[in-house]
Amino acid sequence: MTQNLIVNPSFEAHVGCPQILGSFNEDVEGWSTPTTGSTDYFNGCSTAMGTPENFNGSQPADFGIGYAGLYLYAPGDYREYIQAGLLQPLKKGKKYKISFYVSLAERSDFAIKEFGLLFSKNKLDFPIRKELSKMHLYKDTENEYHYMEIGYSNFLDDTKDWILVHSQFVAKGNERFLTFGNFKNNKRTRLFKTKRNAKQGAYYYIDMVLLESAEKTDFAEKPRTIVNVPEKGKITLDQNHVFENVFFHFDKAGLLPESSKEIEHIYDVLQLDPTLDIQIHGHTDSIGSEEYNLTLSESRAKAVAAYLIALGLAENRILWQGHGGAKPIVSNASEDGRKQNRRVEFIITERK
Repeated sequence: MTQNLIVNPSFEAHVGCPQILGSFNEDVEGWSTPTTGSTDYFNGCSTAMGTPENFNGSQPADFGIGYAGLYLYAPGDYREYIQAGLLQPLKKGKKYKISFYVSLAERSDFAIKEFGLLFSKNKLDFPIRKELSKMHLYKDTENEYHYMEIGYSNFLDDTKDWILVHSQFVAKGNERFLTFGNFKNNKRTRLFKTKRNAKQGAYYYIDMVLLESAEKTDFAEKPRTIVNVPEKGKITLDQNHVFENVFFHFDKAGLLPESSKEIEHIYDVLQLDPTLDIQIHGHTDSIGSEEYNLTLSESRAKAVAAYLIALGLAENRILWQGHGGAKPIVSNASEDGRKQNRRVEFIITERK
């Protein structure tokens, strides 16, 4: 299994529950906005900015309870963006794959035909509300860029489902931040009207961002053993480990009492070395709908993370993600196999 280089990929971790429009930059952990455009954050914890109902229509969250919302096209070349810092810089000449889910807001008057991605060496911060054009970007002579576009025919105007958008690319080696949005002005943007007499914009929801290596050789990198843990054995950096004694009630996300001991061992390991972070990955078997299993696996991973936070581990050292039944380790044909696939894994990494 490769590492997702995006922090807080489904926008679940937040500083505060969103209460007003345009709070993405202040409320979402691990993300920011590179301009003064007022990108929105939606989370089921909120009544003002909750899900599924919002000011631009209705969109249930498919991965946890949070997602981003932004204008990719609007009158006067107004634009909104989201920006993520990568867990580690990309390696020059290596192949990576990027994917995310999008859905067009119901009240949008337009839909766009390309989605722009901009990798940068340094974090972007521009006091503008219009498009991030080359004119603005290259005024920052200390920065370096890698720009790409993804064009998709089936994500343009779907206002009901979350549509997977994905691509692969070869890294230049200067990629440390990633910004999503439309980098063209209105005149250059390829779009079409979704409604008659359209005058407003194209507003999209974004969720579950994945950036990972597409190189098979990455698995051959030499691992480093960090510590022997009682009842756990050796823990190796950047390697999957299954929680052997972390249990849940059937079809529930609440931890059973017997789960505490192993999680506390891992907490002790992390407290000994403040340079270490942890990723937690939840998995289910194949029984149940894909949507339900994703939600359940995310909730279980989050439950383990919440226990570590309650013990005293800083929240910015933890990432969690649910995969549903998409990554079985054995066949689901037998009950024993399904039991093995119902698991929570962790990866301990060294902060770069």
